[in-house]
Amino acid sequence: MNTDPSAKSSSQIAVRITEAILAKQLAPGTRLGEQQLADLFGVSRTQVREALTRLMARGIVTVSARRGWFVIEPTAEQAREAFEARRVIELGLLRQARVRPISAQAIGQLRDHIAREEAAIAGADVGARSYLLGDFHVCLCECLGNSLLSETLRDLTARTTLTAMLHQSSEQAEDSCSEHVLIVEALERGDLERAEQLMQDHLQHVESGLTQVRSSDPLEPLRQALASVSRQGAAGETGLPRQESKRP
Repeated sequence: MNTDPSAKSSSQIAVRITEAILAKQLAPGTRLGEQQLADLFGVSRTQVREALTRLMARGIVTVSARRGWFVIEPTAEQAREAFEARRVIELGLLRQARVRPISAQAIGQLRDHIAREEAAIAGADVGARSYLLGDFHVCLCECLGNSLLSETLRDLTARTTLTAMLHQSSEQAEDSCSEHVLIVEALERGDLERAEQLMQDHLQHVESGLTQVRSSDPLEPLRQALASVSRQGAAGETGLPRQESKRP
């Protein structure tokens, strides 16, 4: 996580941490020590605590009274909710764009963004690639004229990025970039209905990719088997011989 002396306010520190998550520089479950962050940013622990409290309210970090602050490790249900919220925001904005068309300048901005995505993928820069692929959606939100929702979307994208770090394979990066290209092409043609459908498909592909990688976990069969035995044992239906209790 790159820092510099200009990052003094709690809001700036929160932004830096979020950017580091989007760039996959902070993994799920990473401990965020108050003193270490204070030393890195050259601020007081109070300012660091304020930044972490902001991020906790936004669902990006969590705190334990005994263990301290940590980057969240999203559960499958939390990941589903984050993707569902992203669909509501992103598809809603594209639907609204039918009334308020996107400008040529905004299209140019999105094309520049995609060019940076492609360069990062070609250069094998995992951090830049991850950041830009997620930031495309924030950039699109801003181009569609809603900077307020873009901040919410950035937080949701950070949460889905953390899920990807736990479950997603790197091979999906090129597919995501290609789908971004198709969305921008549809916007440029003024085909908002097609752009909305492409975005829906894109988010579904990303979420489905995470599900497929989760299901390929080599420990999954054993995990399921043991969970099944545990449940059956609780009901007394394991089929295994019971140990008779020895009473005096």
